[in-house]
Amino acid sequence: MANYYCIMAGLPDIHLSDTEPGYSISQLREALHAEISRHDERLLHFLFLQHDCRNLVALLRNEEAQLEENGNYGRDELLQLMDDARGVDLGTSPYPRFLLEYVREYDAKAGEAGYYPEDEVLMRYYSYCTEQCPNDLMRRWYQMNFDVTNLMTAMIARRQGWQVSDYVKGEGEVADMLRTSDARDFNLGALYDYVPEIMKIVDEDDPVRKERMLDALKWMWLEEQTFGDAFSEEAVFAYLCRLEIQERWAHLDVEQGKETFEQIINDLRSEAQVPDEFIRK
Repeated sequence: MANYYCIMAGLPDIHLSDTEPGYSISQLREALHAEISRHDERLLHFLFLQHDCRNLVALLRNEEAQLEENGNYGRDELLQLMDDARGVDLGTSPYPRFLLEYVREYDAKAGEAGYYPEDEVLMRYYSYCTEQCPNDLMRRWYQMNFDVTNLMTAMIARRQGWQVSDYVKGEGEVADMLRTSDARDFNLGALYDYVPEIMKIVDEDDPVRKERMLDALKWMWLEEQTFGDAFSEEAVFAYLCRLEIQERWAHLDVEQGKETFEQIINDLRSEAQVPDEFIRK
Protein backbone atom coordinates (compact mmCIF):
# COMPACT_ATOMS: atom_id res chain seq x y z
CA MET A 1 0.00 0.00 0.00
CA ALA A 2 1.43 3.34 -1.06
CA ASN A 3 1.71 6.27 1.34
CA TYR A 4 0.86 9.68 -0.09
CA TYR A 5 1.85 11.85 2.84
CA CYS A 6 3.39 14.66 0.77
CA ILE A 7 0.36 14.97 -1.48
CA MET A 8 -2.35 14.60 1.13
CA ALA A 9 -0.65 16.83 3.69
CA GLY A 10 -0.61 19.64 1.15
CA LEU A 11 -4.28 19.43 0.23
CA PRO A 12 -6.84 21.75 1.80
CA ASP A 13 -9.54 20.35 4.04
CA ILE A 14 -12.80 20.17 2.15
CA HIS A 15 -16.35 20.33 3.45
CA LEU A 16 -19.58 19.58 1.68
CA SER A 17 -20.86 23.05 2.48
CA ASP A 18 -17.94 24.79 0.72
CA THR A 19 -19.16 26.79 -2.26
CA GLU A 20 -15.74 27.51 -3.74
CA PRO A 21 -13.55 24.41 -4.21
CA GLY A 22 -9.94 25.20 -3.39
CA TYR A 23 -8.68 22.40 -5.58
CA SER A 24 -10.11 20.88 -8.74
CA ILE A 25 -10.25 17.24 -9.77
CA SER A 26 -8.04 17.94 -12.79
CA GLN A 27 -5.45 19.70 -10.61
CA LEU A 28 -5.32 16.85 -8.13
CA ARG A 29 -5.17 14.25 -10.89
CA GLU A 30 -2.20 16.06 -12.43
CA ALA A 31 -0.43 16.22 -9.06
CA LEU A 32 -1.05 12.53 -8.48
CA HIS A 33 0.25 11.53 -11.88
CA ALA A 34 3.86 12.21 -10.94
CA GLU A 35 3.66 10.44 -7.57
CA ILE A 36 1.16 7.62 -7.79
CA SER A 37 2.20 4.00 -8.22
CA ARG A 38 1.22 2.00 -11.29
CA HIS A 39 -1.06 -0.14 -9.11
CA ASP A 40 -2.85 2.89 -7.70
CA GLU A 41 -3.08 4.50 -11.14
CA ARG A 42 -5.18 1.51 -12.12
CA LEU A 43 -7.39 2.11 -9.09
CA LEU A 44 -8.05 5.66 -10.25
CA HIS A 45 -9.04 4.28 -13.65
CA PHE A 46 -12.07 2.74 -11.94
CA LEU A 47 -13.02 6.06 -10.37
CA PHE A 48 -12.82 8.11 -13.55
CA LEU A 49 -14.59 5.44 -15.60
CA GLN A 50 -17.89 6.89 -14.38
CA HIS A 51 -17.26 9.93 -16.58
CA ASP A 52 -16.66 7.64 -19.55
CA CYS A 53 -20.02 5.99 -18.87
CA ARG A 54 -21.89 9.28 -19.02
CA ASN A 55 -19.86 10.45 -22.02
CA LEU A 56 -20.67 7.23 -23.84
CA VAL A 57 -24.39 7.80 -23.37
CA ALA A 58 -23.99 11.35 -24.66
CA LEU A 59 -22.17 10.16 -27.79
CA LEU A 60 -24.69 7.41 -28.45
CA ARG A 61 -27.31 10.12 -28.59
CA ASN A 62 -25.21 12.63 -30.51
CA GLU A 63 -21.66 12.07 -31.71
CA GLU A 64 -21.04 15.84 -31.51
CA ALA A 65 -22.16 16.09 -27.87
CA GLN A 66 -20.11 18.01 -25.34
CA LEU A 67 -18.29 15.61 -23.03
CA GLU A 68 -17.47 15.70 -19.32
CA GLU A 69 -13.87 16.24 -18.31
CA ASN A 70 -11.79 13.74 -16.31
CA GLY A 71 -12.74 10.57 -18.14
CA ASN A 72 -10.14 7.97 -19.07
CA TYR A 73 -11.03 8.06 -22.76
CA GLY A 74 -11.26 10.89 -25.26
CA ARG A 75 -13.94 11.36 -27.90
CA ASP A 76 -12.10 9.37 -30.59
CA GLU A 77 -11.52 6.47 -28.22
CA LEU A 78 -15.17 6.35 -27.20
CA LEU A 79 -16.24 6.44 -30.84
CA GLN A 80 -13.88 3.54 -31.48
CA LEU A 81 -15.42 1.72 -28.51
CA MET A 82 -18.82 2.15 -30.14
CA ASP A 83 -17.49 0.73 -33.41
CA ASP A 84 -15.91 -2.21 -31.59
CA ALA A 85 -19.18 -2.94 -29.80
CA ARG A 86 -21.00 -3.17 -33.09
CA GLY A 87 -18.41 -5.57 -34.48
CA VAL A 88 -18.56 -9.32 -34.33
CA ASP A 89 -15.99 -10.24 -31.64
CA LEU A 90 -16.08 -8.19 -28.43
CA GLY A 91 -13.12 -10.14 -27.06
CA THR A 92 -10.66 -8.37 -29.35
CA SER A 93 -11.50 -4.88 -28.07
CA PRO A 94 -9.27 -3.26 -25.39
CA TYR A 95 -12.23 -1.52 -23.76
CA PRO A 96 -14.16 -2.81 -20.71
CA ARG A 97 -16.57 -5.48 -21.86
CA PHE A 98 -19.49 -4.08 -19.87
CA LEU A 99 -19.33 -0.89 -21.94
CA LEU A 100 -19.25 -2.82 -25.18
CA GLU A 101 -22.24 -4.87 -24.11
CA TYR A 102 -24.00 -1.72 -22.99
CA VAL A 103 -23.66 -0.18 -26.48
CA ARG A 104 -25.36 -3.23 -27.98
CA GLU A 105 -28.14 -3.00 -25.41
CA TYR A 106 -28.56 0.71 -26.08
CA ASP A 107 -28.90 0.09 -29.81
CA ALA A 108 -31.63 -2.46 -29.11
CA LYS A 109 -33.56 -0.64 -26.37
CA ALA A 110 -33.10 3.12 -26.84
CA GLY A 111 -36.49 4.76 -26.95
CA GLU A 112 -38.32 1.95 -25.18
CA ALA A 113 -40.62 2.94 -22.34
CA GLY A 114 -38.97 2.32 -18.98
CA TYR A 115 -35.43 2.20 -20.37
CA TYR A 116 -33.23 4.87 -18.80
CA PRO A 117 -29.76 4.81 -20.44
CA GLU A 118 -27.91 6.81 -17.76
CA ASP A 119 -29.28 4.69 -14.93
CA GLU A 120 -28.54 1.44 -16.74
CA VAL A 121 -24.92 2.25 -17.58
CA LEU A 122 -24.16 3.44 -14.03
CA MET A 123 -25.61 0.26 -12.51
CA ARG A 124 -23.41 -1.75 -14.87
CA TYR A 125 -20.47 0.44 -13.85
CA TYR A 126 -21.05 -0.15 -10.12
CA SER A 127 -21.35 -3.89 -10.72
CA TYR A 128 -18.17 -3.96 -12.80
CA CYS A 129 -16.17 -2.05 -10.17
CA THR A 130 -17.52 -4.21 -7.35
CA GLU A 131 -16.36 -7.33 -9.17
CA GLN A 132 -13.10 -6.12 -10.71
CA CYS A 133 -11.58 -3.48 -8.44
CA PRO A 134 -8.75 -4.97 -6.28
CA ASN A 135 -9.15 -2.48 -3.42
CA ASP A 136 -11.50 -3.45 -0.56
CA LEU A 137 -12.65 0.07 0.35
CA MET A 138 -13.38 0.91 -3.27
CA ARG A 139 -15.34 -2.31 -3.77
CA ARG A 140 -17.43 -1.51 -0.70
CA TRP A 141 -17.98 2.04 -1.97
CA TYR A 142 -19.26 0.80 -5.32
CA GLN A 143 -21.34 -1.91 -3.68
CA MET A 144 -22.90 0.68 -1.39
CA ASN A 145 -23.74 2.90 -4.38
CA PHE A 146 -25.20 -0.09 -6.24
CA ASP A 147 -27.29 -1.16 -3.24
CA VAL A 148 -28.50 2.35 -2.45
CA THR A 149 -29.59 2.90 -6.05
CA ASN A 150 -31.43 -0.44 -6.05
CA LEU A 151 -33.03 0.37 -2.69
CA MET A 152 -34.29 3.76 -3.81
CA THR A 153 -35.59 2.27 -7.05
CA ALA A 154 -37.41 -0.50 -5.15
CA MET A 155 -39.02 1.98 -2.76
CA ILE A 156 -40.20 4.17 -5.62
CA ALA A 157 -41.51 1.13 -7.54
CA ARG A 158 -43.45 -0.06 -4.48
CA ARG A 159 -44.93 3.40 -3.96
CA GLN A 160 -46.10 3.46 -7.58
CA GLY A 161 -47.63 0.01 -7.30
CA TRP A 162 -45.17 -1.53 -9.74
CA GLN A 163 -43.67 -5.01 -9.48
CA VAL A 164 -40.48 -4.34 -7.50
CA SER A 165 -38.57 -7.33 -8.87
CA ASP A 166 -38.89 -5.91 -12.39
CA TYR A 167 -36.76 -2.91 -11.42
CA VAL A 168 -34.09 -4.39 -9.13
CA LYS A 169 -30.74 -4.98 -10.85
CA GLY A 170 -28.01 -7.50 -10.20
CA GLU A 171 -27.50 -10.14 -7.55
CA GLY A 172 -26.48 -10.28 -3.89
CA GLU A 173 -28.05 -10.05 -0.45
CA VAL A 174 -29.63 -6.62 -0.88
CA ALA A 175 -30.99 -7.34 -4.36
CA ASP A 176 -32.42 -10.68 -3.24
CA MET A 177 -34.17 -9.15 -0.22
CA LEU A 178 -35.57 -6.29 -2.29
CA ARG A 179 -37.12 -8.83 -4.65
CA THR A 180 -38.65 -11.04 -1.97
CA SER A 181 -39.42 -9.04 1.18
CA ASP A 182 -42.77 -7.40 1.91
CA ALA A 183 -41.45 -5.52 4.97
CA ARG A 184 -41.53 -1.73 4.89
CA ASP A 185 -37.74 -1.59 4.94
CA PHE A 186 -37.36 -4.87 3.01
CA ASN A 187 -35.88 -6.33 6.24
CA LEU A 188 -32.68 -4.38 5.57
CA GLY A 189 -32.89 -1.75 8.32
CA ALA A 190 -31.17 -3.86 10.96
CA LEU A 191 -28.41 -4.92 8.55
CA TYR A 192 -27.46 -1.62 6.92
CA ASP A 193 -27.47 1.55 8.96
CA TYR A 194 -28.13 3.77 5.95
CA VAL A 195 -31.53 2.21 5.18
CA PRO A 196 -33.66 4.47 7.45
CA GLU A 197 -31.98 7.53 5.94
CA ILE A 198 -32.62 6.29 2.40
CA MET A 199 -36.29 5.92 3.32
CA LYS A 200 -36.35 9.56 4.39
CA ILE A 201 -34.58 10.61 1.19
CA VAL A 202 -37.14 8.79 -0.96
CA ASP A 203 -39.94 10.56 0.95
CA GLU A 204 -38.42 13.98 0.25
CA ASP A 205 -40.54 15.85 -2.31
CA ASP A 206 -37.99 18.49 -3.32
CA PRO A 207 -35.77 16.84 -5.98
CA VAL A 208 -32.82 19.14 -5.31
CA ARG A 209 -32.92 18.55 -1.57
CA LYS A 210 -33.35 14.83 -2.23
CA GLU A 211 -30.11 14.83 -4.24
CA ARG A 212 -28.33 16.85 -1.57
CA MET A 213 -29.42 14.42 1.13
CA LEU A 214 -28.11 11.48 -0.88
CA ASP A 215 -24.73 13.12 -1.49
CA ALA A 216 -24.49 14.08 2.19
CA LEU A 217 -25.07 10.45 3.16
CA LYS A 218 -22.33 9.29 0.79
CA TRP A 219 -19.97 12.01 2.03
CA MET A 220 -20.41 10.85 5.61
CA TRP A 221 -19.82 7.23 4.60
CA LEU A 222 -16.48 8.19 3.02
CA GLU A 223 -15.44 10.17 6.08
CA GLU A 224 -16.31 7.32 8.42
CA GLN A 225 -14.51 4.70 6.35
CA THR A 226 -11.23 6.66 6.23
CA PHE A 227 -11.27 8.22 9.69
CA GLY A 228 -7.72 8.15 11.07
CA ASP A 229 -6.33 7.04 7.69
CA ALA A 230 -5.13 10.23 6.07
CA PHE A 231 -2.32 9.24 3.72
CA SER A 232 -3.11 5.87 2.12
CA GLU A 233 -4.42 5.04 -1.33
CA GLU A 234 -7.87 4.75 0.28
CA ALA A 235 -7.54 8.30 1.64
CA VAL A 236 -6.65 9.56 -1.84
CA PHE A 237 -9.66 7.79 -3.31
CA ALA A 238 -12.04 9.10 -0.65
CA TYR A 239 -10.72 12.64 -1.07
CA LEU A 240 -11.26 12.46 -4.83
CA CYS A 241 -14.82 11.16 -4.37
CA ARG A 242 -15.65 13.93 -1.92
CA LEU A 243 -14.02 16.52 -4.14
CA GLU A 244 -16.16 15.39 -7.06
CA ILE A 245 -19.32 15.76 -4.96
CA GLN A 246 -18.27 19.17 -3.68
CA GLU A 247 -17.17 20.41 -7.10
CA ARG A 248 -20.45 19.40 -8.71
CA TRP A 249 -22.58 21.21 -6.14
CA ALA A 250 -20.37 24.28 -6.12
CA HIS A 251 -21.02 24.62 -9.84
CA LEU A 252 -24.74 23.95 -9.48
CA ASP A 253 -25.54 26.17 -6.54
CA VAL A 254 -23.12 28.79 -5.29
CA GLU A 255 -25.51 30.81 -3.11
CA GLN A 256 -27.63 28.25 -1.25
CA GLY A 257 -25.36 25.23 -0.87
CA LYS A 258 -23.58 26.05 2.37
CA GLU A 259 -26.49 26.46 4.76
CA THR A 260 -28.49 23.60 3.24
CA PHE A 261 -25.71 21.03 3.42
CA GLU A 262 -24.69 22.00 6.94
CA GLN A 263 -28.26 21.40 8.13
CA ILE A 264 -28.52 18.09 6.28
CA ILE A 265 -25.25 16.82 7.73
CA ASN A 266 -26.35 17.81 11.25
CA ASP A 267 -29.70 16.08 10.76
CA LEU A 268 -28.10 12.88 9.50
CA ARG A 269 -25.61 12.75 12.36
CA SER A 270 -28.29 13.35 14.98
CA GLU A 271 -30.51 10.61 13.55
CA ALA A 272 -27.87 7.97 12.91
CA GLN A 273 -29.53 5.33 15.09
CA VAL A 274 -31.90 2.87 13.47
CA PRO A 275 -35.47 3.59 14.62
CA ASP A 276 -37.14 0.78 16.56
CA GLU A 277 -39.85 0.40 13.93
CA PHE A 278 -37.25 -0.68 11.36
CA ILE A 279 -35.58 -3.31 13.53
CA ARG A 280 -36.58 -6.82 12.55
CA LYS A 281 -38.35 -8.85 15.19
